Amino acid sequence: MSNGEQLATILHVDMDAFYASVAEKDNPKLKGKAVVVGAGRRGVVSAANYEARKFGIRAAMPVYKAKALAPHAIFISPDMARYEEVSIAVMKIFEEVTPLVEPISLDEAFLDVTGSKRLLGSGRQIADLIRKRVEEQEGITCSVGISHNKFIAKIASNHCKPNGVLEIDPEKVLDFLHPLAAKEIWGVGPKTNEQLMKMGLLTVGDIANTPRSTLIRVLGQASGSSLYELAWGRDYRDVETEHIEKSISASETFDLDLDSQEEILKEFLRLTERGVERMREKGF
Repeated sequence: MSNGEQLATILHVDMDAFYASVAEKDNPKLKGKAVVVGAGRRGVVSAANYEARKFGIRAAMPVYKAKALAPHAIFISPDMARYEEVSIAVMKIFEEVTPLVEPISLDEAFLDVTGSKRLLGSGRQIADLIRKRVEEQEGITCSVGISHNKFIAKIASNHCKPNGVLEIDPEKVLDFLHPLAAKEIWGVGPKTNEQLMKMGLLTVGDIANTPRSTLIRVLGQASGSSLYELAWGRDYRDVETEHIEKSISASETFDLDLDSQEEILKEFLRLTERGVERMREKGF
């Protein structure tokens, strides 16, 4: 970076237990209770509020396991149309702050607020403004990570949940990053984490201090190079405002097996129609 060049200010804004929070917003009687979004004997947990998480319930867990952990919890079916409605309203709040918004999912986005600071104040002040507007206008909370790139901002938001703000100064990135578990790096799933553990690489710092060539030899060119760069806190990706939808899906988990071809075809056609409706809604 040349002298005088300004570092970007990137926010990662993540709604807190979004699906469950929307349910609590729509039904205040749920507040203070363990709420799990997920239904059906074969369903999986889409979201769990923080009360439910105290019992070990996590997203993607089978519903029957969640019910065994917390039989008293309130289980509700997902309402994607409602979540999309609230998500649109939240994204509009972001766009009032900066035009540089990159939605990642219904409940999270990256914001480049570098150009907004002159009008709205520091990154932390902008984060506080966003959190206040989201809570006042939509009745839910969010957590915000702040740093000079997307990778560090996202990790920061994970470390200040729920309803918090964490700013990582560029000069202190490695102090924050290197003690963290290796699995906190983007792209390190269970399989990759297992490979790293076999190499004795347990923390981000361990990865950073491993030769790039070694990581490439074990993990492949793309993964090895990416992991090495991220371990040093380097992420050169810009906030991208244009997002091309790669796929649109419609799915459902059935309580009982569908054995007959007639039943399978009926459900297949129904899901196909639902997918077509979503395509029309997206303007395809």
